[in-house]
Amino acid sequence: MAQRARQLLRQGRGLAVLLLLAAVLGALAGLLDAVFGQGILAVTAFREAYPLLMLLLPVAGLLIVFVYARWGGDCGRGMALVFDTAAGKRERPPRRLIPLAIGATWVTHLFGGSVGREGVAVQISAAAAGLLTPALRTARSKRLLMITAVAAGFSGLFRTPLAAVFFALELFHVGMAEYDALLPALVASLVATTVSGALGLKPAAAVPGVEPLPFTVGSLAQLAVLGVACGLAGWLFVALLHGLKDRLGRWLPNAYLRIALVGLLVAVFGLVTAGRYNGLSEGLSAAALGGGQLYAWDWLAKLCLTAVCLAAGFQGGEVAPLFTIGAALGAVLAAPLGLPAGLAAALGYAAVFAAGTNTLVAPILVGLELFGGQYFGCFFLVCGMAYLCNGGHSIYPQFPLPDLWRRPGADGQHTDTEETS
Repeated sequence: MAQRARQLLRQGRGLAVLLLLAAVLGALAGLLDAVFGQGILAVTAFREAYPLLMLLLPVAGLLIVFVYARWGGDCGRGMALVFDTAAGKRERPPRRLIPLAIGATWVTHLFGGSVGREGVAVQISAAAAGLLTPALRTARSKRLLMITAVAAGFSGLFRTPLAAVFFALELFHVGMAEYDALLPALVASLVATTVSGALGLKPAAAVPGVEPLPFTVGSLAQLAVLGVACGLAGWLFVALLHGLKDRLGRWLPNAYLRIALVGLLVAVFGLVTAGRYNGLSEGLSAAALGGGQLYAWDWLAKLCLTAVCLAAGFQGGEVAPLFTIGAALGAVLAAPLGLPAGLAAALGYAAVFAAGTNTLVAPILVGLELFGGQYFGCFFLVCGMAYLCNGGHSIYPQFPLPDLWRRPGADGQHTDTEETS
């Protein structure tokens, strides 16, 4: 009995330390996310005021490659560092990842690279967690803190704390969730969203403003078709992203030449299209959710431009583009499917995220937190269908390459040069 009591005391003490570190980490992540997110908004506004800045995107790309080659070490491996740390393959992500990732992403957005931001938010949160790991004794506790860091980084940026928790729980294993990380992840997530919100960071999405869809045989079929379309769109993004990383690396092995040529292509395309697909492209999401003007190809143009930017070496994330791609696709499919445009856009917003990240609960919660719990059944069905149709692949490096790009004799896993940032 005494031995059992001592064991429970040790476990309680360990949990208390972990929860305290989770709260500290949440505050750090919220602060970093607020600085990072507000910086992106500021440079985006500056670029939109002076669109000719996009012509300097090739120069910006050269600067990013030089800085990472000179001072980055293995920071260019991006999210792979987070996975390696969680798996115990390294002690912690390098601390210099914080200024490098933030600065490179700001530069990419300033000059019009078509990238997102969540990957960087997660990485800098993980690097901040590395400052706290010496206080933990066991490898398991350090892994739980790294999962907690993912939740804190996601929550502080997107202001969706419950979705952030389950995104972190689902991320590291296919079809599994590590529920012993639930409590520290929830603490860090709530603290992070509170801190970043207090510092002025706001959720980006708008409420669709339509009545919940009554479930009939016809409406269920409509939602299922939308889910399949979103699943295929997510699979296409994953396949194109990893395929271009592989192909561009072999066709243009010089990193400077590769990023400069892609930067020139993206800059010219951005000027021709008035920057419609550059940066976060939040105007596309707003148009899709609010009934604004969209073209049938908007989702595909954003998908392709983001994939080529990330594959060339520009820094940023993939989740925000997935949101935009999904919202635009949902709005485009609303009329042929007979669905309300705002609702279809909101469902696509979450479902392409489900397909691109190979997660299920987190996308459903993103939909509920941003658009309202009255749409739960719709989000459950559409995200579930998208999750089932993505082929089990993901933008993240722990998943195998889609068969479309797997070379004969390859084991299907990413190399260091192939991993997403």
